[in-house]
Amino acid sequence: MMRIAMIAPLVESVPPPLYGGTERVVSVLTDELARRGHDVTLFASADSVTLATLVPMAPLGLRLDPAVPDSVASYQFHHVMMLGEVYCRAGDFDVIHSHVDPLAFPFARLSAIPTVSTLHGRLDLPEIQRVLRRYPEQALVSISDGQRRGVENLLWVGTVHNGVAVEHFTFQPEIGGYLVFLGRITPEKRPDRAIEIARDAGMPLVIAAKVDPVDIDYYKGFIKPMIASSSLVEYIGEVTEAEKNALLGGAYALIFPIDWPEPFGLAMIEAMATGTPVVTYDAGSVREIVIDGETGYIRGRVSDMVTSLQSVPSLNRAACRARVEQFFSATAMADGYESIYRNVAGIPEELPRDLLLTGTFEDAMAAR
Repeated sequence: MMRIAMIAPLVESVPPPLYGGTERVVSVLTDELARRGHDVTLFASADSVTLATLVPMAPLGLRLDPAVPDSVASYQFHHVMMLGEVYCRAGDFDVIHSHVDPLAFPFARLSAIPTVSTLHGRLDLPEIQRVLRRYPEQALVSISDGQRRGVENLLWVGTVHNGVAVEHFTFQPEIGGYLVFLGRITPEKRPDRAIEIARDAGMPLVIAAKVDPVDIDYYKGFIKPMIASSSLVEYIGEVTEAEKNALLGGAYALIFPIDWPEPFGLAMIEAMATGTPVVTYDAGSVREIVIDGETGYIRGRVSDMVTSLQSVPSLNRAACRARVEQFFSATAMADGYESIYRNVAGIPEELPRDLLLTGTFEDAMAAR
């Protein structure tokens, strides 16, 4: 057994009721580690639901709390308070796992307890790279190999692909009759491309996505008029996990027309978990997730994405589900992180699994 502190973002609850990729990943990982017998303490908002020991750090997920100003300063203030609490208790843990990007770095530098930081965002921006290089001793985990491009010379201790609770998604063997765009209405996700693809293919498109305050003008000035001008497009906003399951399972294909170095793309494995293939633009991590011609199509031009839709019925929906079960499940993700925890905490890999799960960190070290 290992004693693990899990630091979640406070923007959403764990798991989130609606949109929230990082928090959903934290939820799946935390619960799987707890099921394996680890002593996991989750630092998150009070409305979180977990199998671990919950330490509430905010009454609600900040984005949906009307009492919290929607500002970077407000969000960072809450996260700094949480990190102070975590590192005051650092001696209670064998390893601290942070999901709040570089905010934990100054605290981790001053702590004798090892910290592993999973970076969930894009790393190609100069200001992010400056921060990362300022803390070269930090143990970092990427969520795809592609995410590391341009910053390979840091202390990477592993790549662990995100996972989903596969049991939350119902396999649907029959192909549906509409396309889906899932995620956020934001320029880099290119919902405009999704609308153009649906229009050119003559297929209905359902857009299930949130709009952040920073993207309100983009939505109102550009995307909303495109939606209004097409009888093929329906915008339904954010969806719950159950609604997402039904929406993805009933779809012909997920359209993933990104225009940025996508670090992972959780929507792709959520779609494949229901058996629905992914038609995606060739960028970021997509080639680590989708197998071109087997679980979807990866194309370098929008026109080619339209053309590839004709071949979607030839794809094996069971193969989509099987790929998620093998590579992007809670089990696969927890296996990867367990190995990393042992390495950074000094617990040798060759120790028997039953000792790691039933003993203490001190027992494990004594057995070396």
